[in-house]
Amino acid sequence: MTGRGKRLNRRTVLGLMAATGGAGLLPRLAVGGEGETYLSACRNPNGAYAAALRDSNGGIVFSAPLPGRGHGCAIGPDGLTAVVFARRPGEFAAVLDIQGEKSSHLIQAAKQRHFYGHGCFSPDGGLLYATENAYDVSEGRIGIYETGAAYRRVGEFPTGGIGPHEALLLPDGETIVVANGGILTHPDYGRQKLNLAMMEPSLAYLDRRSGRIVEQVALPASRHQLSIRHLCLDITGDVWFGCQYEGRPDDLMPLVGSHRRGRPPAMIDLPVTATHALKNYVGSIAVNRSGTRLAATSSRGGAVIVWETVTHRLVNKIGLRSATGIAPAGPSSFTATSGSGRSIDTATGRRNRSDVRWDNHLTLVETRG
Repeated sequence: MTGRGKRLNRRTVLGLMAATGGAGLLPRLAVGGEGETYLSACRNPNGAYAAALRDSNGGIVFSAPLPGRGHGCAIGPDGLTAVVFARRPGEFAAVLDIQGEKSSHLIQAAKQRHFYGHGCFSPDGGLLYATENAYDVSEGRIGIYETGAAYRRVGEFPTGGIGPHEALLLPDGETIVVANGGILTHPDYGRQKLNLAMMEPSLAYLDRRSGRIVEQVALPASRHQLSIRHLCLDITGDVWFGCQYEGRPDDLMPLVGSHRRGRPPAMIDLPVTATHALKNYVGSIAVNRSGTRLAATSSRGGAVIVWETVTHRLVNKIGLRSATGIAPAGPSSFTATSGSGRSIDTATGRRNRSDVRWDNHLTLVETRG
């Protein structure tokens, strides 16, 4: 058994604010102009963790330090605010003002809770919803934070499962879909997985106001070790999900599926070569802007897979060592990042390289009127 990491304290917060200039975390810039802008957690050449905004050519616009390793990012509805969540079992979430006009915040996890790396905003940006582990009772939670009150935690509700990972707000603005990975963990045991023989992954749809579970679906019992981890939405509102298989390493499992409300989930049968390339691990998943194609990355397999959302036809299989993040680029392509610092445009094959090591996820930043 290992001891827990230190909780953030006042000295840590003040140190981070001093490192970023106090009141203005990020320099003023215009986002949403020519080309795309993306946010990702990363690790700098000196080993320090950060969140970095990068342009479509892979250049770093700016970076802001993090107190530990980051994971996923949530972008506010106006595109001007972002939250970078700690990697499980981290206890911080860093709030960034993308325009650099307001001071930063560090959200501290509640007692006997830690973050699972993802979250989303309410339609008006007034609330932040974060996936959390209630490790005192071994249950998943959605923590609720009021953004206008310095991200004060105002409540929580159960996710209907263990190990909630990614959570997205559906287009109706009222329903949050959560990927319950089904894996039991406890911070006293670090990242050790404690219940692999008894996993129960599921997709849960929650009323964001009441916390009521309005629909929940699970994979067949024969696939109970497919941990549902990452999510994206296509233009029809269907949910796509990527899995990480916790069974025998020589098993060949479908790793990507889709779900339409009121129906059972459907796994996608990719060609064997593509499934082999993922090595039983999907790290990120995204749909392009036109909704015609889906892409997934695998850091274990060093691969990026692109296929059509309707026909499921394989479009491309690209080698990218330590492939991590994936996000839309242009109307129909994707940009993928890697833990080696490289990135690639999946349509043109153009590759870029930076000095930082990109972490698991890449999030498109779009300023809305």
